[in-house]
Amino acid sequence: MVTDQQVRRLMAEIGRHGNVTRAAQNAGMSRVTAREWLKADELPSDRKKVPREWRTRPDPFAEDWAELVTMLELTPGLEAKTLFEHLVTMHPERYEEGQLRTLQRHVREWRAANGPPKEVFFSQNHRPGEAAQTDFTHATELGITIACEAFPHLLCHVVLPYSNWDWVTVCLSESMAAIKRGTQSAFLRLGKIPQWHQTDHSTAATHEIGAGERGFNRDYLAFMAHIDVKPRTIGVGKSEQNGDVEAANGVLKRRLEQHLLLRGSRDFATRRDYELWVQSVVDKANHKRVDKLAEELAVMRAFTASPVPEFAEVDICVTSWSTIRVLHNTYSVPSRLICETVRVRIWDDRLEVVYAQKLVLIIPRLLGRQGHRIDYRHIIWSLVRKPGAFERYRYREDLFPTLVFRRAYDALTAATPGRPADVEYLRILHYAASTLEKPVEQAVATLLATGVVPTAERVKAAIAPERPSIPDLVQPMPDLGEYDALLSRGECA
Repeated sequence: MVTDQQVRRLMAEIGRHGNVTRAAQNAGMSRVTAREWLKADELPSDRKKVPREWRTRPDPFAEDWAELVTMLELTPGLEAKTLFEHLVTMHPERYEEGQLRTLQRHVREWRAANGPPKEVFFSQNHRPGEAAQTDFTHATELGITIACEAFPHLLCHVVLPYSNWDWVTVCLSESMAAIKRGTQSAFLRLGKIPQWHQTDHSTAATHEIGAGERGFNRDYLAFMAHIDVKPRTIGVGKSEQNGDVEAANGVLKRRLEQHLLLRGSRDFATRRDYELWVQSVVDKANHKRVDKLAEELAVMRAFTASPVPEFAEVDICVTSWSTIRVLHNTYSVPSRLICETVRVRIWDDRLEVVYAQKLVLIIPRLLGRQGHRIDYRHIIWSLVRKPGAFERYRYREDLFPTLVFRRAYDALTAATPGRPADVEYLRILHYAASTLEKPVEQAVATLLATGVVPTAERVKAAIAPERPSIPDLVQPMPDLGEYDALLSRGECA
């Protein structure tokens, strides 16, 4: 397409030197095109066609359009695809799949001209220092690995809408612990606090729906009161009210993706290394917002609250199964704690079990509900004495710590099915708990590779250290004649 500007440039060049080839080159068009426009003596805009108001082919929906309009007026929520399926059912000889796009265009144009009013969203002017918005966003799509293992995670994203200053912490779920850590980290970074803290309706901050609204959790209200910030949420189903942080989530992940490409690797040694890297990327972006941030800080109050622990604490009695149940998930603990009450600190990524004010166990936290994590080391001492319980043990699958142990049990079952296989396998687990799991696993793998059934005795023999042989030592006899020679020369006077 040739523009008016190009044709004017062509005319000016011709007026200067009269060379068509040179004028066409300077105007950015071919010599043939230049000659055409020189003959036309008009601009491209003068040739714009008047939009046609007639159809080039018959409307395939003309016979049934009145019925479709009636349906749309009675039920505005109907989609064009649903209407098309209705037409195909009623008149299969009249319609075919390729006409769906045409009907979708008809329905869209009818709604724009005659449909019900749509909801209008109003752009807001944010006030400096008035509010901070917090939201969680999934970041698994970034493909991050920790020590070469996949790391599914979320980012807790805090944004000041006026200046777009933001801060990020890494978390595993939308938990109260994650909200505490994320917001507290952001306010400590600023040294100031806004008047309001706004979230969506995550279960960490709110609970049951009632009358179109949700009440705040007591823990969340206590946290907000401690840091002296007023809580507020968006309307139920009104995610656009959290639009600033929602939009910032996409910008953040695109920025992280670009920096990962520059970094050349998505693997990090530890979760802490990854979080520090993310925060360094965010820091660079915040440097461009210092002027507006200064306006916010000038009207915000100082953050003087003492740091709040990033965990929640609950007291739980250990069951006779040597388990505790925390947030709808089951975990095993050492059997010596059965019937004792332990204090559990619930972090975002782990549980800490405390007894008599001493930390006795750290357990990776499970996400979701109705999960279980049973460590065979906690129960094997009882189970090896009661092998009959293994067959129908509720959490039996957790007693195969790796695929090698599962293959060992299958090989034992194939050789001696029933109770003997259970006993042999439990003896292998007992040996792993008494020594180290890795050498036992390697021994089992070696036996399986050679086609040998890995019984407990064979595993022990495979990893038992060789007994060192005691060398025969000949006791040397001293030559006392050397002392006599010294005395005879008088050197020991």
